[in-house]
Amino acid sequence: MFKWDLVDPAPGEAVAPHQRLAWGKTAGLGAQHVVAMFGATFVFPLVMGLDPNLAIMFSGICTILFLVVCNNKVPSYLGTSASFVGAVAAIRTQGGDSADVTGAIMVAGVVLLLIGVLVHFSGAGLIHKILPPAVTGAVVMLIGFNLAPVVANIYWPQDQWIALLTAAFMVCAAVLFPGFWSRIAVFLALIFGYLLSWIADAVFGQITAVTGAGDVTTHDRVSWAGVKAADWIGFPSGKLADGVSVVHGPSFSLTFILLVLPGVIALIAENTGHVKAVAEMTGENLDPYMGRAIGADGLATALASAFGGSPTTTYAENIGVMGATRVYSTAAYYVAAAVAILLGLCPKFGAIVSATPGGVLGGITVVLYGMIGLIGAKIWVENRVDFGNPVNLVGLAAGIIAGIGGVTLKITDDFSLSGIALGTILVIVFFHLVNRGGRGTTVIAVDDHTQPRPQQRKH
Repeated sequence: MFKWDLVDPAPGEAVAPHQRLAWGKTAGLGAQHVVAMFGATFVFPLVMGLDPNLAIMFSGICTILFLVVCNNKVPSYLGTSASFVGAVAAIRTQGGDSADVTGAIMVAGVVLLLIGVLVHFSGAGLIHKILPPAVTGAVVMLIGFNLAPVVANIYWPQDQWIALLTAAFMVCAAVLFPGFWSRIAVFLALIFGYLLSWIADAVFGQITAVTGAGDVTTHDRVSWAGVKAADWIGFPSGKLADGVSVVHGPSFSLTFILLVLPGVIALIAENTGHVKAVAEMTGENLDPYMGRAIGADGLATALASAFGGSPTTTYAENIGVMGATRVYSTAAYYVAAAVAILLGLCPKFGAIVSATPGGVLGGITVVLYGMIGLIGAKIWVENRVDFGNPVNLVGLAAGIIAGIGGVTLKITDDFSLSGIALGTILVIVFFHLVNRGGRGTTVIAVDDHTQPRPQQRKH
């Protein structure tokens, strides 16, 4: 499994997963994969209140785990997942701390692992039957749009002008920058906003605004006090903003667990899309590894959460790198994983990222969260979901509004369903309630020229 055929391809010729370039070139490609996943893998732990250093370290560990479980057949990088961001915000709003967050996500990882095992032995048809594109798109949409109040109430008010300029830069970078540079737009926006905040401190002085803790104070936009105190080499340590240790054990609550379980649906869609996209690019049949990929992501998420790390998912940014380079060698991903682990063992590096100004996060998240929501619409379009059919139109409507609007269903004095959890349940139940005989879902083209290409993006 750990042997690759050394090749020296002609320009434009593909390198298969079981092949590799010379180790020098492979190292360069691995570093390129690190840059591609870097911005989002660091941003999402920040917005979830978890440690970015621990996230980057476990992204490397989990990537190796994924490759091994998939027998080195599915080239992929596992970065921080955005699918649980909305649920994490809801958990913290209801008084939960970081241990409650990682405990709930750990259970979701175990559920995803079990689903992967089921898919491996029964085939992917079961998943498509229970979660057709109409349902999956609706769940992904409400996960993204449910995050709008987080941007409006937490990040944007910390520095609205930096947020606006950062958002404008990210939009332009993602669309107008050439090739690879557009694929790392999140990372570039992080650097741009950081530098812009530093210049604003030098030119305009301190800002009087709300902080991430909700207090109105006069403070510097960029503070490197934590960076100066951090060591160059060491394991992630210290305290998170809520007082929980960076490395901590999970805490379990049924209410919080139900909030994060809808994220499992998004991860199934992401992993399925990833495997199909890689299969299309490489020309190999990867269907036998579909269950392994889903299960490996679940195992990786559970493992990371057990130590206080962030949830994982396969990264579309790295699919983009493979598409641009036509190098699908899994050897490059082992290099990328090793680099990520080394970065995770540099506390000073993590402290720099943790010092990202709130206004910068406001600009990045206002774009990212909207993109998550619109990916739901993208799933509908690619699979030609017919909203002229009342099964799709009416069957999904109530769940989307309940999820995005924060509708609450009080079951007992101590237990209620709301937001994403309630919306997901209503979407699934109502859709299948009226979709008798398969009258809803999609209209799929049958010829190769019009067949929608399976693609995924998690951010």
